Amino acid sequence: MTDAQTNSRSTRVWANAVLPVLGGVIAVGLWWLVAELFDISAFFLPSPPDVVSAFLRLPGYLLQETWVTFLETVIGFGIAAAGGLVVALLLAASWVVERMTMPLMAAINSVPKVALAPLLLVWIGFGPEPKIVMVVLVCFFPIVVSAMAGLTSTPNDLRELARSLSASWWQTFLKVRLAWALPQIFVGLKVATSLAIIGAIIGEVVNPDRGLGSVIVSSGASADTPLAFAALTLLALMGAALFYLMVALERLLVPWARAISS
Repeated sequence: MTDAQTNSRSTRVWANAVLPVLGGVIAVGLWWLVAELFDISAFFLPSPPDVVSAFLRLPGYLLQETWVTFLETVIGFGIAAAGGLVVALLLAASWVVERMTMPLMAAINSVPKVALAPLLLVWIGFGPEPKIVMVVLVCFFPIVVSAMAGLTSTPNDLRELARSLSASWWQTFLKVRLAWALPQIFVGLKVATSLAIIGAIIGEVVNPDRGLGSVIVSSGASADTPLAFAALTLLALMGAALFYLMVALERLLVPWARAISS
């Protein structure tokens, strides 16, 4: 391995591993400093040691509820991703269908999802199903919009090149337009990972039987703010893990995206 390759690898490790961890450490340090410097009561803003103590008090319970929220988030995100990509492909394939359905989709997306949460309990009932549907509703439109933006931004030069090579419409669509749209699609997927967790928590707060949302509701009722912050910390860690999972998947499937954007 040459010196240039060694330096490049060290730079990637520094940028991808060390810097994110350093940023997290600084954020936690500032949080701890503010709590101690202003002598804020744990009832209002617990310090990091208070949150750790709350977690160590009920580790099994918190991890069990984290798993419930994780399953709701992943299942809903998977349904939204698959459905959103299929819908985006159909809309991009026909401008007539796009003009007919996009205004309707935008109107439906403008409805506050919090207002739909109680109705989902009436329509679907209690249990994980309404929470999963809430995740789908929150994630679906951003994925469709990002995929549509990518599919409709293919340069004319690439289309002309495919036409000059006698590529069929489907070959051009799949091998040129879809390939070009993949970076934009992953932008929507990465945004949707955070939205998926928000959707799951909305459902759990309205129906607080299981999940970290129910932990937050119950801890608020019992004035156990450190326990609520422990649940929020677990949600933050889950969101970061899902986001970087999408980043890793993007680098695996679209390795050329960073080269053409740099």
